[in-house]
Amino acid sequence: MDRITLDDVARVAGVARATASRALSGTGSVSDATREKVQAAADKLNFAPLQAAQALASSRSQSIALVIPEPDSLVLGDPFLSLVIRGVSEIVHTTKYQLVLVIVHPDDPPAKVSSAVRPGYVDGAIVVSQHGTGAAAQAIAQTNVPVVYIGRPWTRSAQLYVDVDNWLVGQLATQELLASGATRVACVAGPEDMSPVRDRAAGWVQTLFEAGLTPGPLAHADFTRQGGEDCMRTILEQDREIDAVFAQSDLMAAGAMHVLAEEGLDVPGRIKIIGVDNTELGQSTAPPLSSVTNPADRLANRASQMLLRVIEDGVDPATITPEIIRPELVVRGSG
Repeated sequence: MDRITLDDVARVAGVARATASRALSGTGSVSDATREKVQAAADKLNFAPLQAAQALASSRSQSIALVIPEPDSLVLGDPFLSLVIRGVSEIVHTTKYQLVLVIVHPDDPPAKVSSAVRPGYVDGAIVVSQHGTGAAAQAIAQTNVPVVYIGRPWTRSAQLYVDVDNWLVGQLATQELLASGATRVACVAGPEDMSPVRDRAAGWVQTLFEAGLTPGPLAHADFTRQGGEDCMRTILEQDREIDAVFAQSDLMAAGAMHVLAEEGLDVPGRIKIIGVDNTELGQSTAPPLSSVTNPADRLANRASQMLLRVIEDGVDPATITPEIIRPELVVRGSG
């Protein structure tokens, strides 16, 4: 049997080839009735996604967007995000695609973000540091290009993602703090509208419950050194009897340690602390920071490969299983 082409779909639907192309790709102005008619023709002829991708290849931009919904200061100052950018860039560099960095500011309108992730401008997107609210969340939810997330997406409908097991991150950090004698463990956490933050906090809470302990105070802020300082001050105002802190990033842990030093609370003698990310920053703190791994390079590599399978090899996204990486605890002097 001859291969079904876009021309065949257009003929059965009774529309021009260009109209069929716009209807199937989700680009351009096409009425809902026409789109449904073209889709019905494609279904009738078993016109596969790979064939559609091949038919539309001539309109490819050969660009991949790396979308980071964070302010410039965080993108440029966060070691984890820097490693993700480098990791994605290294993979994309080996292909015919070029990398487009899209930094989304909190006050950007959704239309501005949509224009940066639209078909014809980029062929696919990788999103890291996703929030459940804001312009990026709205725009990415509506885009017609394939999207792969680094970090479990806020919405369950998104199926392409790679992540570390963040519940286990919280468990590993808390178990180590308990093993070192802590009984009152607080949590310095990232923004509330991020899935990894909720998952890490859930692992922290469950581990304490299983040990018969009540969780200490929990405070949220941005994944920054200043955020860590703000959280630590809030926690100490609520309870100065804490003897351990689970900080959800190394940057936040460094900020928390700065406040503890100002308050004369020795680490690890008086208060133990463990971070997340295992970046080089943790090796320069005093004492060196114990941390749970969140391998940015591996996450970036796997997300890039996953996206390339879809846009380059024509793999149906529905057949791809999310990849979850197991974290590891790295013990140094703080915990």
